[in-house]
Amino acid sequence: MLIGARTNDGAVIADSGGPPPAWRRTTLIVLAFGAVLSLVLIFTTVDPWLDQVGFLAGGFDVHVYRDGAWKIYHDHPLYTETTHRGLSYTYTPFSTLMFLPILMVPWGYVTNSWLALNICVLYGCVLLCWRVLGHRLTWRLAGISALLAATAMFLEPVRTTLYYGQINLVLMALILWDFSRPEGSRLRGVGTGLAAGIKLVPLYFVAQFLVLRQWRAAVVAATSFVMTILVAGAVLPSDSKQYWTRTFFQSDRIAPDTQPANQSLRGAIAHLTGHQVPQWLWLLIAVPVAVGGLLLAAALYSRGERLLTVTTAGLTSCAVSPFSWNHHWVWFLPLFVYLINRAASEPRWWSAAGFLYLSTGAWAYHWTDRWVVVGWFLFPPSWPISQILLNCYVIVYMVILGGLIACLRRSPDHR
Repeated sequence: MLIGARTNDGAVIADSGGPPPAWRRTTLIVLAFGAVLSLVLIFTTVDPWLDQVGFLAGGFDVHVYRDGAWKIYHDHPLYTETTHRGLSYTYTPFSTLMFLPILMVPWGYVTNSWLALNICVLYGCVLLCWRVLGHRLTWRLAGISALLAATAMFLEPVRTTLYYGQINLVLMALILWDFSRPEGSRLRGVGTGLAAGIKLVPLYFVAQFLVLRQWRAAVVAATSFVMTILVAGAVLPSDSKQYWTRTFFQSDRIAPDTQPANQSLRGAIAHLTGHQVPQWLWLLIAVPVAVGGLLLAAALYSRGERLLTVTTAGLTSCAVSPFSWNHHWVWFLPLFVYLINRAASEPRWWSAAGFLYLSTGAWAYHWTDRWVVVGWFLFPPSWPISQILLNCYVIVYMVILGGLIACLRRSPDHR
């Protein structure tokens, strides 16, 4: 594992002082092949203009964001009226303030504009991963990052985020930005607080800061989150009251637990039992996993694995959330970057990167010429391995946890 210098509180951080040391020509060829392969798969396995699933025929969620912003701009109720295609608005009131700039984009250009922005954010996330790893950004590394970003576009959560025009990559970028900053930085935590102000799941990272004993970052993140509530309350008092007193508690506004795209522990239980999961049963399983994920991430941090720390927390937040859409699992991206970084100097890590690519790829199944599904969890339920495919991300998460624990047992604690 990467080991480097110690911080004032005794933690060890990776410090490579430059780009990865072993970008051999064969490695670059593999990365270029992966980028081309991913783009070919995206545009050939599914007609890019196919309604409801084609890569260039999406943008549903970004139009929901735009409609939410339109409602508050024109003083319409945000949570008691539906938005684009009859969908309910489920994000916080503060999020609509962040989406107001979308109103400046003509309706017909919203989808493609957001897709282009999301691809840029995807590239930025890869660059931030290198920063968290401790590498200096060079032109060579920038080119390698472009290849990795293109390859990662075929990871199903990333592909679906791009297709729907989701906000997941932006939220992840805010959190990675926090973790790329020095521990003593006054701004460390602001990104996490803003991300949580838009979508509540990133609050898990506030707990992560506390477990890491990064008190300043935890306070900054919590304060930033509270400020988003206060700002929205001042600007949107009625919508804020509606959200925090009623809408927040209406989990059925999202979808039933049994929805195949619900790739969370609660979803896995629902898939196996065939019905909604009692609150007590979900908490009985989710709470220990949430605590265990925090402790595992802290153990990784003590060994200098900063990127694995934030990645483990991100994946765990998806697993323990009461409802995690498949596209929430964009946290496979920083893990993919980490594995490629290791594989550049230790070829045995290519197998782990290949496993992640195969198990989380945007593989398509064609029921008919017009009915195509993307993602293992949507493959035919009649298959003998249907329960494995249906809960694939939770299973991959468990495999990742097992691998991390095994690595920790083989690596001494350097605190």
